[in-house]
Amino acid sequence: MPPAETVRNGAHIRRTVASWRRLSRAAEANAAGGRKRRCDNGWTADVSGHLQSKIVRFSHHAETRLQQRGIKLGPDQLAKIGSAIDKAASKGAKDSLMLLGGTALIVNVPNRTVVTALDGASMQEHVFTQIDSAVIIS
Repeated sequence: MPPAETVRNGAHIRRTVASWRRLSRAAEANAAGGRKRRCDNGWTADVSGHLQSKIVRFSHHAETRLQQRGIKLGPDQLAKIGSAIDKAASKGAKDSLMLLGGTALIVNVPNRTVVTALDGASMQEHVFTQIDSAVIIS
């Protein structure tokens, strides 16, 4: 578990997301067969568009709720959330409730942004409004 000051300022979540992005970039570069055309900003042209479509963002509010409620998301869970966002987007969803184990996430699908997060205790007798879809992630 990270030190208390790290948890308070959200650095732990940002490091986890950054680590996942680095792993994704490396995997995508390997899958691209080593074809690397550099862009002005340093991204690999073959992969940059695909990576942008796979990134899961967290709003400041969501980061705060994840910290307060002790919810930790690993790279595999972030990948599952990304896949669920893709599925919801293919069905035309705008704001979706995503259930991942004992965690509920409200996600703005077009922006690929987690807006808020709830743990099992916070979900008791909670009414979710202004969502147009629900995705159960196994």
